[in-house]
Amino acid sequence: MFHTQSIMEIFLFIIIGLIGGLIGGMGMGGGTLLIPLLVVFTGTSQHLAQSINLIAFIPMAIVALIIHIKNGLVKFKYLLLISLPAVVLSVLGALISTQMEAVSLKRYFGIFLLILGVYQLICVIINFTKAKKEKKQKELLKKIPPTEPKSVRGNF
Repeated sequence: MFHTQSIMEIFLFIIIGLIGGLIGGMGMGGGTLLIPLLVVFTGTSQHLAQSINLIAFIPMAIVALIIHIKNGLVKFKYLLLISLPAVVLSVLGALISTQMEAVSLKRYFGIFLLILGVYQLICVIINFTKAKKEKKQKELLKKIPPTEPKSVRGNF
């Protein structure tokens, strides 16, 4: 039989996997959540959390990719343009990360998440402002009475 703590740990890992899978399946980077959740809630080291994320990413990406292909959301003409440099630099990134201390890796990942969050917030504010401005313009156009075209007959 499992100990109570072991069952809770297994349950926590399953919940974290579900959250990462849901976010990853939507194409929003499940690892963006998966890594901090593993580090914060399970005490997993940063290096191990990133490795777990990479392993978990493979089946999640395959399933999500199949669904996106079926829905016509994949542009194959960009596949090599994106994949080749990404694969090359992922090797470099993996080599660099194995040489870094976990504290530095955590810090850089945190900075990355902070920049990503600020960027997303700015995008939301810009889109909200644009939508509000467009709505205001439509309301103003509704208030302007339509002009009637002048008749051509009486001007001879």
